[in-house]
Amino acid sequence: MDRIPEDLCRCFKIDNFVVLSQYIADLENGLHNRIAVLRAERRISRQELADALGVNYQTIGFLERGDYNPSLTLAMDLSAFFKLPIEAIFSREPFQPLSEVVYGGQSPSAATIAGRNRRSA
Repeated sequence: MDRIPEDLCRCFKIDNFVVLSQYIADLENGLHNRIAVLRAERRISRQELADALGVNYQTIGFLERGDYNPSLTLAMDLSAFFKLPIEAIFSREPFQPLSEVVYGGQSPSAATIAGRNRRSA
């Protein structure tokens, strides 16, 4: 296996593992996730999620910010914890905001106003 040039990678330690992360020239092609949203929905802290997964709470912060991509094992553990398929938690493309999914791009108040205007016309 060829050695990765030092200027193309960075190393850091997370949970007693040294992680080698290749720099991505175009950050838009990174891995996106919904971990923060899923935590907020369940009203759990980073520490609580970290404890359940057996990792350091800082790992959760790194994941949420996109500073660190999870190992396959950690991704599967997150999937099991949230009882969701991996693709519901992680994506190569940015996730569509929940308001757009639920309300079709309109805020509830805008949708209500539009409906009233149609009825009165």
